Amino acid sequence: RYLGDLKKANELYCLLLKLAKEVEDQSLEALAYYLLGCVFEAQGGLPKAVEHYQASINLFNSLRVLLISKDEWKVNFRNQHQMAYTGLWRVLVEQGNVDEALFVAEKGRAQALTDLMESSFCGGTSHHKGEDEDFAVLKNVPSNTVFQAVDHVFQAVHLWVVSEGKQVQLRQSKLKGFVSENSGSSLSFESFMLDVYTQLGVRSNVRCENRSLDALREGHSKVDEKTKEANPQPHIQQDGCLSTLYDIVMKPVADLIEGDELLIIPDGPLWIAPYAALKDGNSKYLCESFTIRVAPSLASLRLIADCPDDYHKSSGALLVGDPWVAEVTNSKGEKVFEQLPCAKEEVEMIGKILNITPITGRQATKREVLKRLSSVSLVHFAAHGCPETGEIALTPDLDRISTVPTEKEDYILTIRDVLNVQLRAKLVVLSCCHSGRGEIKAEGVVGIARAFMGAGARSIVVSL
Repeated sequence: RYLGDLKKANELYCLLLKLAKEVEDQSLEALAYYLLGCVFEAQGGLPKAVEHYQASINLFNSLRVLLISKDEWKVNFRNQHQMAYTGLWRVLVEQGNVDEALFVAEKGRAQALTDLMESSFCGGTSHHKGEDEDFAVLKNVPSNTVFQAVDHVFQAVHLWVVSEGKQVQLRQSKLKGFVSENSGSSLSFESFMLDVYTQLGVRSNVRCENRSLDALREGHSKVDEKTKEANPQPHIQQDGCLSTLYDIVMKPVADLIEGDELLIIPDGPLWIAPYAALKDGNSKYLCESFTIRVAPSLASLRLIADCPDDYHKSSGALLVGDPWVAEVTNSKGEKVFEQLPCAKEEVEMIGKILNITPITGRQATKREVLKRLSSVSLVHFAAHGCPETGEIALTPDLDRISTVPTEKEDYILTIRDVLNVQLRAKLVVLSCCHSGRGEIKAEGVVGIARAFMGAGARSIVVSL
């Protein structure tokens, strides 16, 4: 296929499909259907491509059902086979089926998270199965909802603008031609997004507390030094990269956006796009024009809107600030964290407003936090956060695994910990470094923020 011999490729893929059926290997059969879809798409046989991509998706979905409640398995399975969904919605767009393409892209979005949310809000069953299931996700969608989908094969971003009662609009932008300002070489879209952060100089001239857990990572100081060296003029470069990003994700739909609210459903690397900092053609920041929110999928919005009125708590707050982490050491026995007096002050100020006593210092243990999480309407953390996952450092429990707290389980509020809690919070605020970060997969960003949403939180405020 890559050599352009599509006829021969078709013959070999048909043989692969035949063998897969003979040995009853559904995963291999689904792959064969996908590969045949690629050939038909390349030949211009779009109806045949749709047929084979859909057959591939059907088989992958039947296998996914077997994973039952294994969230991590579902996330990785979907990530491994995302290309079938992308192929199908791309061909539907080529055929002019804008709405149908959106529904396909949506069905492939945040599948495992939707399962978690259905388990929390609906007892594990969806209320929208049936003929109108596709259109159900469009009901009560806020105005100015922009659904993004990245096509990595053709380096393009597709932007659907959805508003209740209005026709769905589709716009596209190309990603080719990126050039790094540092190296002068061309970039992939993923590299471009990382370059945005490098050029922004996020970690240079920090004037606030460093609430990151990056002290646990070997060589973190060297990375920071390299970042500073690469950003001798961050403000000049910042304007350039933010302008380029605006041209990709917002300019194509700018004429369709009305009012002062904007809801974005990102895809892939666009989850880490600093939307609030984007500048329009008048050098005006996006956050000056809109209140900006992001959501994992249209289905997740629908689940939250439809959950019972009394599901989320209407009172009570858990305010956690400056947990005692002075005893935590690295593998060499060295202390790695500084305390966060401003984090303590932060939750004390909120406590005065709400007339609630926060838990800080030695009282902010992992056990105490987990005990209170499910009984309050507001959760607010001000603590150290992990750069890779957004996970949060708390005070080590007295009956910890190790005498000196070095094990992650001793003091880190992990993704697994959160998923095991039945949350009833209307709002979770993660005022830590990196709380909106995580591993980017087809599922979305797999980090601590996703865990809070999957456990039942209605909305979350996070930091990139």
